[in-house]
Amino acid sequence: MSVVAAVPQPIRRRYRLRRALVEAGSVVLGIVILIWSLTPIYEMFLIALDPEEGEIEFDGNLWPPEPSLGSFRDVVTQEARYLENFWHQFGNSLFIGLLTMVLTVLIGSLASFAVSRMRLSKGSLLTNAALLTYAIPASFLIVPYYRIMHSYGLSDNPWAVISAQVTFATPFAILMMQLYGRLIPFELDDSARVDGASAVHVYLRIYLPLMAPALAVVAIYALMLSWNDYLYPSVLLAVRNMTIAVTQGQLFTDTDAEWNAMMAAAIIYVLPPVALLFVLRRNVMAGVTLASE
Repeated sequence: MSVVAAVPQPIRRRYRLRRALVEAGSVVLGIVILIWSLTPIYEMFLIALDPEEGEIEFDGNLWPPEPSLGSFRDVVTQEARYLENFWHQFGNSLFIGLLTMVLTVLIGSLASFAVSRMRLSKGSLLTNAALLTYAIPASFLIVPYYRIMHSYGLSDNPWAVISAQVTFATPFAILMMQLYGRLIPFELDDSARVDGASAVHVYLRIYLPLMAPALAVVAIYALMLSWNDYLYPSVLLAVRNMTIAVTQGQLFTDTDAEWNAMMAAAIIYVLPPVALLFVLRRNVMAGVTLASE
């Protein structure tokens, strides 16, 4: 007699009912979270399509009576207030974000490889020291950091912002790559060294290809940290070298802000991170899932 047949019918019915209720509850909760998450994005589109530039109050309409793409045109042609240098500042955001992402991935992978794969005796000390930096809020460091950058002549220089953002993103990169690196057998490294491979060869030919999911997660994290940073670019950069995130923040200080242009600029601004996430989505999901096991 099978185990399933030995279970009384009422118990099987209760089990199926409980499982159905759990699945239904999960679906309902997922729908609620999805609606809650997408509502602000939907409101962004509503405001961006509204021809009335100063109106942000909800009038009960789920769609503007007369939707217009004029706000997008004003942003693209740089005719909107505070957005006269939109494309230059967009380029600043792209330059700072991409370099922050590349340097974070490079430094994090090298540090993680040295600590975990080369089996340094004090490797855990490096990891703990890096993570300890998260105990100090970034806002507390802005004044001494500005003083240091000014003394080196790097005020109003994108590299000052890049170095700060890489500093804040690297500890997470080291931790993430170390967690994922535990899934890679050390025997691969040992066999490569037996065949005469150097540490550089092991890093480039074995470590990096197998670490692709973790590298994707770190890349997305570093780009988003840089893309959304307001404090350091606003303090370290002048108007011409500012990023879009800082410019968007300045619009809130305007009592007569062009809200539709502001939302249109925000929609355009999120396209690069969304595109990168779409390209790396499989590696990101694999990295998050495996590193959490």
